[in-house]
Amino acid sequence: MELRHLRYFVAVVEEQSFTKAAERLFIAQPPLSRQIQNLEAELGIQLFERGSRPLLTTEAGQFFYQHAVKLLSNAEEIKAMTQRVGMVEKTVTMGFVGSLLYGLLPKIVYLFRQQQQHLKIELIEMSTKEQIQSLKEGRIDVGFGRLRISDPAIRRILLREEPLMVAVHASHPLALQKAGVYLTDIVDEKLFLYPSHPKPNFSTQVRSLFSEYSLDPKNLKEVREIQLALGLVAAGEGICIVPESAKTIQLSHLHYIPLLDDAAVSPIFLAIRSMDESEDIRSLFDCIYQVYDLEAIKYDRAVI
Repeated sequence: MELRHLRYFVAVVEEQSFTKAAERLFIAQPPLSRQIQNLEAELGIQLFERGSRPLLTTEAGQFFYQHAVKLLSNAEEIKAMTQRVGMVEKTVTMGFVGSLLYGLLPKIVYLFRQQQQHLKIELIEMSTKEQIQSLKEGRIDVGFGRLRISDPAIRRILLREEPLMVAVHASHPLALQKAGVYLTDIVDEKLFLYPSHPKPNFSTQVRSLFSEYSLDPKNLKEVREIQLALGLVAAGEGICIVPESAKTIQLSHLHYIPLLDDAAVSPIFLAIRSMDESEDIRSLFDCIYQVYDLEAIKYDRAVI
């Protein structure tokens, strides 16, 4: 059981509604319900009267609520006092690759800001390769990228592997394959890759994916960024491989279909300096896994 579970429970009790509590917590209602169910399973008791409107606690639930409020209050007091001890403003600078803005990174950063209000948080878009050098030079404190770049001075943690999809025009024959396609189905298509520089980057990753299956696409064209690639697809100029989170980019006549090959994933890494074990980094990890829990995303939690 963690403090966040207590926060979720207290919000539901005070709002007497899962929907209103979810709005208060800035999360979706189904994940919140799952977290409360998990809490009841861990305690082995029922905390709420089922079917009551408004939502009411059981006797055990009311007892748990009273003590949860005290624990949360004590935790906030300790946090505030500790922050006053070291009142000098601290900055956490994060490097990130642009495509992650279409996924969960904004939610993670927002939650981190809410939970660490004493920190100044800065975001800088840069390639994974640039992040490694910036970490070593102290220009950023953490990097979010997609490439496996090894360096003895940097610790790289795999957060999760994001499925890849194929973006096609609605009139393209592949658009009918709603269940998905394989790389062999698209190897002869006109394929837009991005970004065009610097290397290595996501386009390098896509080329390597074809090579892994002994495929050699001939009709490739690199463009500057993902928005340009998808705009050209929406114009019927070709197709494009993108991370699943890019589905949030909605253009007329643009369809996304799954890429079914087992290796068709894009890893998401967090990179920090090898010896960095600061409390701020630990708090960032907690925010990442809180978001993953609420989004019901599978992951192997790293220990730092």
